[in-house]
Amino acid sequence: MITRREYLKLSLAAGVTLAINPKLLRADDTPQALITRAIPRTGEQLPVVGLGSSASFSRLAGEGDTAALREVLETLVRRGGRVFDTAPSYGASEEVAGRIAQEAGIAETLFWATKVNVAPRGGGAADPAEARAQIEQSFARLGTPTLDLVQVHNLGDVPTQLGILKELREAGRVRHIGVTTTFPQQYADLERIMREEPIDTIGVDYAIDNRTMEERIFPLAQERGIGVLVYAPFGRTRLWEKVDGKELPDWAGEYGIASWGQFFLKFVLSHPAVTVATPATSRARHVIDNLGAAVGPLPDEAARARMIAHIENL
Repeated sequence: MITRREYLKLSLAAGVTLAINPKLLRADDTPQALITRAIPRTGEQLPVVGLGSSASFSRLAGEGDTAALREVLETLVRRGGRVFDTAPSYGASEEVAGRIAQEAGIAETLFWATKVNVAPRGGGAADPAEARAQIEQSFARLGTPTLDLVQVHNLGDVPTQLGILKELREAGRVRHIGVTTTFPQQYADLERIMREEPIDTIGVDYAIDNRTMEERIFPLAQERGIGVLVYAPFGRTRLWEKVDGKELPDWAGEYGIASWGQFFLKFVLSHPAVTVATPATSRARHVIDNLGAAVGPLPDEAARARMIAHIENL
């Protein structure tokens, strides 16, 4: 496997777009130049690997383990990352992350991606006043006058809640808006919204063993100029269970892959429709490893096919 220094050399040789945050590096950190991609409507460049706050991050936030989560967020920023994906429904994640970021002085560095959804479970109308209150709560928790991205979570009453977000974008309080879903039964509705609404982003599930998005959603996102945030790039726990106890293939090093996490992330990032992948974690060492997937060459079509075949044959 190649070293992190060799990752940097390969990425520079490949001529990819890079982002570096030298002011945020500590003496014991290795500078990290990350591949970036743009949100099409605004052209804002974002490092292609971010941080999600569901699962274990949410659990530690609920338990009040702010020391571990502070290390996670500070590591993300020191290593050149910016995108932090959260939601009011992720327990204490949004509140705790906002407090940590303000105390650590990194709130303005992070790209805050949060969500809104007050619609009843199983469908139904959202109370506009309640939706506005939830968004205002996110402003207060994250300590910023402008939210970088707010998406309607799980397509909850999109006419009402996306309507509010369009107003906030027009007023300049929210910079980007979108919708999310990880439910296959909602994919058709997602396509319709992508065609009919002036959204900036979508948030969807995508992994090497879950490639449904490649069929219709990703091509439509490219056609419509919509950015894509990828959730569950590790298939939640599916992929970890599949590779448990197994070694990486020898040829993985050809693509700058030093771990299974990077294997899965590099596959996801190699699709040109993907803007950012946001794997959730509560461990700083996993943040460092994940960010390693945003350095060096990304697999081409032949490599993607090779990766798929390898996973399918395990």
